[in-house]
Amino acid sequence: MVSSQEDRYSRQARFSKIGPEGQEKLRKSSVVIVGCGALGSGVAQNLGRAGVGRLRIVDRDFLEMSNLARQVLFEEEDAVRHLPKAVAAANRLRRINSEIEVEPIVADVTPRNILSLIEGADVIADGSDNMDLRFLLNDACVKRGIPWVYGGAVASEGMTMTIRPGEGPCLRCVLEELPEPMALQTCNEVGVLNTLTGLVSAIQSNEVLKLLVGSGPPNPGLLRFDVWTLNFQTSALSRRADCPACGVRKFEYLEAHGTRPTARMRGRQSACWRISPKKPPSLDLQHLARSLRSSGEVEYNGFLLVLKLKDCELVVFADGRVIVKGIQDEQLARRIVAQRIPAIADCE
Repeated sequence: MVSSQEDRYSRQARFSKIGPEGQEKLRKSSVVIVGCGALGSGVAQNLGRAGVGRLRIVDRDFLEMSNLARQVLFEEEDAVRHLPKAVAAANRLRRINSEIEVEPIVADVTPRNILSLIEGADVIADGSDNMDLRFLLNDACVKRGIPWVYGGAVASEGMTMTIRPGEGPCLRCVLEELPEPMALQTCNEVGVLNTLTGLVSAIQSNEVLKLLVGSGPPNPGLLRFDVWTLNFQTSALSRRADCPACGVRKFEYLEAHGTRPTARMRGRQSACWRISPKKPPSLDLQHLARSLRSSGEVEYNGFLLVLKLKDCELVVFADGRVIVKGIQDEQLARRIVAQRIPAIADCE
């Protein structure tokens, strides 16, 4: 028997900074989680259990065994089935809390769709794994006036920042330009502790809850810490009048023309390319799966298909995105996709 809301959230509602009124605010709130890896899945679980009424989970990726050590919503079966992270997260959250609404969206977040993806949100939680997307997210949130909570984690070092457009500094007040592509270390290169991602996502979740109930001061600066040495420090930040985003209101990442057609994916065990057609085709994956069976081993789970060839693996999504694993050369990766899936090549 499912317990009543009063029973489910009784300990949380007894906390004076939330109380019954704050719990009701959470029930009526909507949060968008952009990215559902280690940070995003932790935030999604915390907010779902806390009773946030509507969660939209946006993620472009699928599950692999290497995710399970730190991505808390998922199980081995999800990885075996290659489920999209957003779908697997929604499935699990519905089993955890049937009282909330969870909307999974399997999509690449781009300048074309980000404003529609964050529409109606009270707060955005950052679960992404790259600075390009965070700069785009910052542009969109500043333009729409939606608060968002940034989080990052690599090795044993984490950081988080709460951004309230119009009230404090935004991400570009702190970091005006994108770092060079190879300037930042990735978890695949230097590793990451699941204790770290758990802590970062817990702090992010706490900041989201404070923003939703309107109680307690949000993080006033950039919080950085090392979970291994237990060294914590907060850097005071100020809003810059010349900030390209919140000062000048020049949203160059939001106004960019989509994503690069082909991009090398960092943070993977093997060479990996993401190929995104400029004009997304409408793919019937079930039909495509049948047509590809003569090419190699095919797996189709209702959301994506995996084609295993002799020297590489293709993961094909319904929006036309393809992840090519095991190929070092970009042009070769593109040729393989063009040969196997002409419908995608025609949209280039």
